Amino acid sequence: GRMAIKAALFDLDGTLLDSMGVWAHIDEQFLSVRGIPVPDDYQLAIAALRVHDAAVYTIRRFSLAESPEQVVREWMDMAREEFALRVALKPHARQLLELMRARGLRLGTVSSLAPELFEPALRRNGVYGLFDAFTSASEAPRGKAYPDAYLLAAGRLGARPCECVMYDDLPEALMGARAAGMATVGVYDGHARVTAGELERAADRFIYDFKEEISRLENA
Repeated sequence: GRMAIKAALFDLDGTLLDSMGVWAHIDEQFLSVRGIPVPDDYQLAIAALRVHDAAVYTIRRFSLAESPEQVVREWMDMAREEFALRVALKPHARQLLELMRARGLRLGTVSSLAPELFEPALRRNGVYGLFDAFTSASEAPRGKAYPDAYLLAAGRLGARPCECVMYDDLPEALMGARAAGMATVGVYDGHARVTAGELERAADRFIYDFKEEISRLENA
């Protein structure tokens, strides 16, 4: 039969946190200051990259003079305030996390977001203390399209990959988690420019909203 799920892992940016609009705004500001309009494919091109890799890509694509470190610093300065003060959880996210805890699941994150951004946002939204471990994509040798970060996160939660379910809004990341041997759930994010169909193909299951997961758990 199916392996019982012991741990749930969540992406943060665009999955638990309603933050993709923040990045769209930052990209727009960052490029418009340099007289560059945001190309249609730009956000999706950098969405699954770690922040340093996204900076390298951006510098190369737009022939910028800055170093990756300078670009990252500029992005972080813009993002810090947004995450600390404004970023909210996705609808029903807190309720789902609390229900999972009540059911004895261990909770973790696998995210490309820096702790200085996500910690204040999770604390302000009252869910920071619900997590057992946080894993950053930058701790693994390769990004979220590969199994490394998910295996690291499973180990921190004391679970085998086959006992974990990973929630993410990007197909590449879902495929990385699946390659690690995890169950996967694609979570729709209106900002991410990823179609429902792409997510359905990449994940075991697809949801528009965490309310669907809450009723699944309550009826399990």
